[in-house]
Amino acid sequence: MAERLARIFGTEEDRVNCPFYFKIGACRNGAQCSRLHNKPISSTSVLIPHMYQPPPASIAIAEGQQVDDDVADEAQDHFEQFYKEIFMELCNYGQIEDIVVCDNVGDHMIGNVYVRYTKEEEAANACMQLTGRYYAGRQLTCELSPLTDFKESRCHQYGDGACSRGGYCNFCHWKHVPKRVKRRLFRSMYDEHPEYLEEEEGRAGRDRDRG
Repeated sequence: MAERLARIFGTEEDRVNCPFYFKIGACRNGAQCSRLHNKPISSTSVLIPHMYQPPPASIAIAEGQQVDDDVADEAQDHFEQFYKEIFMELCNYGQIEDIVVCDNVGDHMIGNVYVRYTKEEEAANACMQLTGRYYAGRQLTCELSPLTDFKESRCHQYGDGACSRGGYCNFCHWKHVPKRVKRRLFRSMYDEHPEYLEEEEGRAGRDRDRG
């Protein structure tokens, strides 16, 4: 019995725990869900719901509508500016491993920002510092998220450009961040917080010693 419960935990077969909350840290049924949302007491990941406010063109693109190239470029520029701004703010609370933003347009996922730090205490600090603050005129709420593997939670069909559910899919459609943008942001993070790089080098040295 115990083996079966462990095997089905967080899957569709689990009639007690919500599989969508377990997999993506969000559920379209919210508090009305018939299954449990097991909120973690510790995690390296933070969810900031609806932090990104996508322009109409971004929503249209996510829904599969055709837009002019110039409009699409403006929408991407809008997102990249947002991404750069929040990355440099969020790295003040700890060393960032990754930030992803939902391209989904369902009410429970639109604009969700997920941040993964290297340490649980950094994620907890970010949650404490950010909750109640304002961004773009809106008060932020933050929570620790069970979602720590951003690749596992993504919609694989979306990655192949063939998701039949479009923007209303219940698996994560991550907005595209060019590699060059990420590289520059990580360099900027280490320039502003050299202590993160020292910790990284220290961990690498300990791993070599153990090897």
